[in-house]
Formats: sequence, C-alpha cells, structure tokens
Amino acid sequence: MNKKHIDPSSSPWAPFGIQLRRSREAMGFTQAQLARKVGYDPSYVSFVELAQRPPSQQFAIKADDVLQTGGTLQLMYWQLRHTALVPGFPEYANHEARAAEIRLFSIGIAPGLLQTSAYANAWEAGNIRRGRATPEQADERVAFLMTRQQCLDRTPAPLVHAVLDESCLHRPVGGAEVMIEQLLYLEHLATRPNVLLQVAPYGLGEDRPFTLPVILLTMPDRKLLGYTETELRGYLDREIDTVLPLVKDYDRLQIEALNQAASVEMIRAVRKGYEDGR
Repeated sequence: MNKKHIDPSSSPWAPFGIQLRRSREAMGFTQAQLARKVGYDPSYVSFVELAQRPPSQQFAIKADDVLQTGGTLQLMYWQLRHTALVPGFPEYANHEARAAEIRLFSIGIAPGLLQTSAYANAWEAGNIRRGRATPEQADERVAFLMTRQQCLDRTPAPLVHAVLDESCLHRPVGGAEVMIEQLLYLEHLATRPNVLLQVAPYGLGEDRPFTLPVILLTMPDRKLLGYTETELRGYLDREIDTVLPLVKDYDRLQIEALNQAASVEMIRAVRKGYEDGR
C-alpha cells in the first residue's frame, strides 16, 4: 500500500505526525492496531499522522505508553501547545527523551530531571511572585517537567550522570519540608543503577570548569549534543568542535567532584541539618 508523504513544513503538527508514524511502524503496528490499543478510531490516527488534525493530550499520553516512546509524543505535544518554556528548550527536550546518556551539571538548584514536584512547584511559585511567570505558565512548566522525567523510566533507561554544585543542596527552595523531601529523593536516585550522582564541593573554587549549567547528550547513534541556557533562551549545540571542549571539561569535573558515596553522605548531612532545624 502506498504511504502518503508528510511534509514536515506543511503544518505545525506535521513533526508530531511523522514521529507518531515512525514510532508506530517501529513497533510493527498498523494504524488500526494502534487505534484499538489507545481506544481511538483508526481515522483519528490517520488524521493525526497526516497532520490533518491536532492530537489531544490524552491521545499523546496513551500513544506514548503503547509505543514505549519514553514520553516523546507528550513532549512534542507540550512544545506545540504551550509557549511558557524558554525558547530553544523544547527542541532540546525532544532529544533528551531519546538520549542514551545524559550528563548534566547544575548550579544553585537541583536539576529539573531530578526535582520532586513539590520542589518544582516551589521554584515556580517564586517566579510568579517576581512577575516572571503567570500561574498558568508555572503550571505548564511543572507539567512539562513531570513529562520529561518519564525518560528516566523508559526501556532501555538512559545513563544519567549528574554533578550538582554544592549550592544546589544549601539553597532553601520551598522551606525545610520541601528540601528534606528533595534531598531524600536525591539519595534514592543515587541507588538506581542508571544514575550516577556527584557533588562538586565549594572547595573546588576556581578549578570548577563551568560557570553556567551544562547538559551533554549522547544519542543512540553516539552523536554528541550540548545544551546551555541563559535567562532568556536555551542553546542546543550540534557542532562537534564546540561540544568536545564541554565534554573534556565535564570529564575533568567528574574526576575532581566528590565520588558518589561521599556525595550521598554530604546530601544526607545537609538533609539532617534541615531536619534538626525544623
């Protein structure tokens, strides 16, 4: 049977339709088979694949589950439906959902992939108070974050190597109870076989190689991507000549940061400090 070509530029929803088709075919499903599994009419699946109608959020959620995409379709849905995110970040998030390895360095706050919902909501509450976001935008950002975090549980799960500047542990986001929950969650994440967690202590001083948060992705084809962000926008770097220096700096950071056992001990000590101060 002839397959209709989808022009990626024909509609804002065309990339979603292309990804849906690719994921469906990778699982060996026909449109009718996928429709039965997600509880939609086959014509609905066809219309969405051809970008003749936008998907519903519920369809994206169910399709992600059936097609085992690690939340990719939901991320694309959020990217197209909502504009509360920093420009450039949704593009990065689509790659993150498929990455084989995620290496990240965070300063000041726990990295998004490792945040509890209470911590994320507390951070966004601060953005609302400062006039940097509306309540609706804050809700969208937290919902998008929770969708991103699904990639940690996909099969195969990505290898996540997170180096947190010590400031991430001490900045009291949301108060003691929120911080205790967040730090406990970091301790729990460190027990997962696909997560390596380290702390870059203040003692590194000027030898800490990064002054901004950095994320490095290794894709299934071993291609390397780099992502950095300012207050106004994010930058996804695909050029190996500019990504490799970040990789080298990250490798050095891994060596100079505390090992995982010492890092977890520091996290635990900070948590106990919050508990004693309640």
